[in-house]
Amino acid sequence: MSALGAIIRRDIRIALRVGGGALIGVLFFLTVVVLMPFAVGPDLALLKRLGPAILWLGALLASLLTLDRLFTADAEDGSLDLIVMSRTPLELTCAAKALAHWLAAGLPLVIATPVLGLLLNLDGMASLAVMATLLAGTPALTFTGMIGAALAVTLRRGGLLLAVLVLPLSIPVLIFGVAASQAAITGPVPFGTPMTILCAISLVSLVIGPFAAAASLRQGMD
Repeated sequence: MSALGAIIRRDIRIALRVGGGALIGVLFFLTVVVLMPFAVGPDLALLKRLGPAILWLGALLASLLTLDRLFTADAEDGSLDLIVMSRTPLELTCAAKALAHWLAAGLPLVIATPVLGLLLNLDGMASLAVMATLLAGTPALTFTGMIGAALAVTLRRGGLLLAVLVLPLSIPVLIFGVAASQAAITGPVPFGTPMTILCAISLVSLVIGPFAAAASLRQGMD
């Protein structure tokens, strides 16, 4: 557990330093939300109706933007080989790295949601509803994206492969995240149904993601 804690602390420090990628994700999220009112127009009712989908789409793209840094720093300094060969189970190490990435890059997106919701004419309750769905769904984006990051780090030009692999896996999260947000704001679908499915997707990705990423890393290092 001490080794996993050290990995989490190290990855958070790397992500938060200059060029680490965590701040880039938040700035990209802000850019997407700021540009959308210019594209949609001054219709406040339309902005409010599209607000949850815009916030979710911005969070999805911001998460994808930072996923390539999940294993890149370890591959660049050679520590990825040591991680794969260490006595700590690689699956637990992958889970620790994904948790650190979510704390550094995913959680700030959730925290920024109420402020950005004001730009989309969302009231306080609507912004909190979207924030709750992002809190439940962004871990799924990280743990499923970790699979693509593990494959991409062992290949040349892996950035394009990462987008191709991760986007289809993220579609269910986007669908139920937006559905839960809309249900909490306007209905008529009960909020609990899509929210429960969203939480289930996150739990499944929490179990499957580390094993698939560890298998990809072992295969790529052989």
